[in-house]
Amino acid sequence: MHTLIWTIKILAAVLLIVLILMHSPKGDGIAGIGNAAQMFTSQKSAEKGLNKLTAIIAAIFIVCVFLLGFGLI
Repeated sequence: MHTLIWTIKILAAVLLIVLILMHSPKGDGIAGIGNAAQMFTSQKSAEKGLNKLTAIIAAIFIVCVFLLGFGLI
């Protein structure tokens, strides 16, 4: 079980790095990558989805850190 939580934590950390790097301070974000803007109704909805996904992955990472840090497993 301990190894599973470590694996999830490492995968979440890598995904979190990638997702944070996809955010754009100018508002382009994920929609600015290779004409992906046509896939979304607007850049605003693409950023909203990216923000939600980043928050979910961050929550998974935090839960794994607490489980491993406090020895709850």
